[in-house]
Amino acid sequence: MSQADKMKQGQFTNPETPGYVGFANLPNQVHRKSVKKGFEFTLMVVGESGLGKSTLINSLFLTDLYPERVIPGAAGTTHTHTHTYIYKHTDSELTVVLHFVAYFFLLLEKIERTVQIEASTVEIEERGVKLRLTVVDTPGYGDAINSQDCFSTIISYIDDQFERYLHDESGLNRRHIVDNRVHCCFYFISPLGHGLKPLDVQFMKAIHNKVNVVPVIAKADTLTLRERERLKRRILDEIDEHGIKIYHLPDAESDEDEDFKEQTRILKASIPFAVVGSNQQIEAKGKKVRGRLYPWGVVEVENPEHNDFLKLRTMLITHMQDLQEVTQDLHYENFRSDRLKRGGRKGPEPEEMDKDMILQEKEAELRRMQEMIAKMQAQMQKQGDGEGDV
Repeated sequence: MSQADKMKQGQFTNPETPGYVGFANLPNQVHRKSVKKGFEFTLMVVGESGLGKSTLINSLFLTDLYPERVIPGAAGTTHTHTHTYIYKHTDSELTVVLHFVAYFFLLLEKIERTVQIEASTVEIEERGVKLRLTVVDTPGYGDAINSQDCFSTIISYIDDQFERYLHDESGLNRRHIVDNRVHCCFYFISPLGHGLKPLDVQFMKAIHNKVNVVPVIAKADTLTLRERERLKRRILDEIDEHGIKIYHLPDAESDEDEDFKEQTRILKASIPFAVVGSNQQIEAKGKKVRGRLYPWGVVEVENPEHNDFLKLRTMLITHMQDLQEVTQDLHYENFRSDRLKRGGRKGPEPEEMDKDMILQEKEAELRRMQEMIAKMQAQMQKQGDGEGDV
């Protein structure tokens, strides 16, 4: 028998003990198929402006998800519409009224500022494993003077992704369905308050049955260790008081090793995670680290003694599959069953119709005000031409 025949025959011999069939190798087949297909994950970040959401996300995944975003300066360059008026006793009543109307429109723009949805997708590969990561940012959240129902856009986006997945799942071609459902939501809480704001409570209660909510205390370097622990306890107490359902890590199985059990215990005790983000490399104790440099010292992003950044990333990576399963088995199934109860109708609810009517009325009022300003400007121009002729 030639060497080649021996090699071919060796591929089908049983090197194991008698009675071994081989289906214990099935997990390896699933692993190879999963690695070849790649993974998909959608993360939503919600919070007021200036809490470092974009910086933290870039720090978590060591990538730049917002290469074209321009960070505004402290001199107020982000204000594209400004109105400065100094009253002079020689001004006519029409001029004064016109300036006050212009100020009213600027104030109206601030009051009615809407929340935008920005989804950024990046392909990340690490040791042959591909991850299609989609980060959904929500600029404008909480920035308006009247923030009531400012999160309706966010809820509509989450429902739309469920609706799209349900439509694709019910279609003819179900082999290549792109999963854009939101699997996890990092909700950023300001460290400057004494707990949750009313807006925080309303938003988390509105989405806790639609997505896995993970509360995050932003800019933890503004707090001392004692203040941080006090704020964590206060937030957890308020979450329990208002009946908010946040994402709870699953308990470690009895057959898991002790290190994993201890890691799970520490992660559970760290919620809400108090984090610091930074994309800058600085030198500390003779080595390059990512952190923030202050006159009194260095805050290292990946130092667990300084903040919970590593714990948050460990939670996200080690429980990414569980987040997807909870989204599929709980949140999506609730949406799907509710849709089936309504006979597949997607029609707007009465409350949504009332909101649309109110919005149309406001737009009509805005058009009337604009027409009034145009008439006043024409009258003012005509008055100025008449004075010039004299």
